[in-house]
Amino acid sequence: MVRKTLIVLGFVIGVYLVIRAVLEFFVIDFGDPATYEKDWGGPHLAGVLAVHVGGGVIAGVLMGWYLLRRRKTR
Repeated sequence: MVRKTLIVLGFVIGVYLVIRAVLEFFVIDFGDPATYEKDWGGPHLAGVLAVHVGGGVIAGVLMGWYLLRRRKTR
């Protein structure tokens, strides 16, 4: 039961991170550094994207890996 709870919690957090990563591209203005220079990872765009999008990419890969592994075992 604890394992299933942790998996569900992990997927909820993972989906949040993936959605946040996608929305980050619509929230910041790439041409105006003032929109992202005070964010975590700033003042450079690469740092901001690494911090805000990196977690979503990692979460997406891990969730995909888990789902593919689970499908193969069934």
